Amino acid sequence: MEKETLKEKTAKGLFWGALNNGTMQLLNIVIGIFLARLLTPADYGLVGMLAVFTAIAGALQESGFTAALANMERPTDNDYNSVFWFSAIMGWISYTTLFFSAPLIAAFFHHPELISLSRFVFASLLFSSLGTAPAAYLFKNMMVKETALLRITCLFISGVVGIILALKGYAYWSLAWQQVLYISLTSLWRFFIIPWRPSFRIDFTPVKKMFSFSYKILVTTIVNTISQNILTFIFGRLYSAKVVGNFSQAFKWDTMASTFVSGTVSQVAQPVLVEVNKDPERQVNVFRKMLRFTAFLVFPAMFGLAMISYEFIILLISDKWIESIPLLRILCISGAFLPFYTMYQNLILSRGKSVVYMWCTIALIIAQIVFVISCYQQGVVFMVSAYTIVTVLWLFVWQFFAGRETGLRLFDVLKDISPYLLASVAVMVVVYFATSFIHNLLLLLIIRILLAALLYFLIMKWTGSQILVECMNYLHRRKQ
Repeated sequence: MEKETLKEKTAKGLFWGALNNGTMQLLNIVIGIFLARLLTPADYGLVGMLAVFTAIAGALQESGFTAALANMERPTDNDYNSVFWFSAIMGWISYTTLFFSAPLIAAFFHHPELISLSRFVFASLLFSSLGTAPAAYLFKNMMVKETALLRITCLFISGVVGIILALKGYAYWSLAWQQVLYISLTSLWRFFIIPWRPSFRIDFTPVKKMFSFSYKILVTTIVNTISQNILTFIFGRLYSAKVVGNFSQAFKWDTMASTFVSGTVSQVAQPVLVEVNKDPERQVNVFRKMLRFTAFLVFPAMFGLAMISYEFIILLISDKWIESIPLLRILCISGAFLPFYTMYQNLILSRGKSVVYMWCTIALIIAQIVFVISCYQQGVVFMVSAYTIVTVLWLFVWQFFAGRETGLRLFDVLKDISPYLLASVAVMVVVYFATSFIHNLLLLLIIRILLAALLYFLIMKWTGSQILVECMNYLHRRKQ
């Protein structure tokens, strides 16, 4: 009975996670198309330069307590309340520090306009800090449906505001308003969908107890943030805002596609893996099934985006973004493997090994920085290629630690994901060359998407993919 309950809970979480991320990405695509047509690469570049500071400050105020609360068997109201007040205080400290650091940030990137822009963007930290504990409550209780509806609504509202401001000529300020509004609405709205409320009985004892676990996640999150933003940071210092904007645009579309999968799985992975933590064999089986589900979705999505990147960019956001196309194609390769990072990280965390999680991620960022900076003289494309190669190869490092901890074998992992990898590559290569004679870009885009989806579905059907069967059965049951 327990196994069936866990299975149904996981299936429900994955369904709503997929719906959440699918709708979010669709909305992001529509909003992104409007904004990219109305704004310039330089506008995106200016806002992109601030991303690393906002993300690091956000990590400091969250401090790994979401994962720490999720790892607790039954967190109390006092546990959540302790995290709430800690995050709120850290939010104010972070904003104050960054507010007075704005002139230094502007001087580093050689853009004086970043002073006022950064001070406004960083104000989102004051609101996001209030949402840490409610977000942890939603995550711990696997309230994926509520999270999905919340995020979709807030994205729609903030996206409409951003588009209206862009139409009125507010340039990069429209992106800033969209970002601040989305974060603020999401953080505050969480209080309306959960039964928990903070109290003024402030007790930091729970935070102190959790910190031995959470600080490793904090360090790792900061390192991950640097890893994800290292190229934007370096490009912002070395190149023009236009170059940063082109990279940011490519990175945005790549991230949208890959996070559709990683976001779907991550909303249920750690709670589910924690629930079966006392049965190592069962935990490995659950993990491998999630790996197959991830591979089933991510490989066709990312390789498909790489295949249609030219017509996608030119048709949807115009040829002023043509320089972002080769960058997008390269990033799609690393994007195809990033969701597996999420899986391995959740497995390590579910075993309580946050120190392994921390040091493995620190080593990754060091390797990325060394390789990227050493390629500086070779140009932007070469630097992005080096970043991608390191990112893909580092999965073997994660596999080594996961195998040592759980007995998971590399051979089994390769057996699980390689059929989806090979099928996706084969489909995209066949479709690319089979449609290369079509010169109308709109027709080419439509035919490539439809033909690739059909071929991939037929191959999965012909090979008897169990993941496809289970997905179709679950959808069929929901219709009844």
